[in-house]
Amino acid sequence: MVQLQPKLLTDTWVTATWDEYLRLIDDPAYAKAKGYYFNGRMRIETMGVGPDHASDNSIVHIAITLFCALKGVPIKGFINCSYRKTEVREAQPDVSYYVGDRTTLAPQGSSITNLDDTPAPDLAIEVADSSLDADLGKKRLLYEDMAIAEYWVVDVEKAQIIAFQIANNNGSRRIDHSQVLPGLDLAVLCEAMTMRREQDDSQVVAWLLSAFQAQGS
Repeated sequence: MVQLQPKLLTDTWVTATWDEYLRLIDDPAYAKAKGYYFNGRMRIETMGVGPDHASDNSIVHIAITLFCALKGVPIKGFINCSYRKTEVREAQPDVSYYVGDRTTLAPQGSSITNLDDTPAPDLAIEVADSSLDADLGKKRLLYEDMAIAEYWVVDVEKAQIIAFQIANNNGSRRIDHSQVLPGLDLAVLCEAMTMRREQDDSQVVAWLLSAFQAQGS
């Protein structure tokens, strides 16, 4: 049985039943934590609150929105949205997107997204400050199991994006250019994250605008 000791449970994978996981994720002590469940193990993860984590999360979201607006790609984005398949798995990526025609399938309402009724998003992004090993390891397997088309890990320390294309029942492979957002070179987003360490948002967005327009010329 899981012992309800937050210091022991936070930011590590722990063997637990689904009911034990629900008890902890609904505990007020974990109100500001993210929850993951996969293969009979759970992870209660403290949300990143440092400025670099927040900055990279913000600029990646801005960059994707700007790129899609310029290219005419329909998207619906969600920050810290939970995706749950009861008694099987749960994930709460920092950012997630439904793309193209699948925007019509995006969840609505105030309840946790039920994957029995709603398909998983096309793109899931984890911003890794202290969680890089987990994001590249078991979480990647979790997103493979959810059959999400693309998964990105933002390495805050290196201002780098480690991206994977996920194939149904065939694992994942590293990519340098997004497949669900055709034409998006991930190196451009990495450059924007680096720039934002020293420049303000308007300068970085102006640079992104120019870079994305140049890609289409």
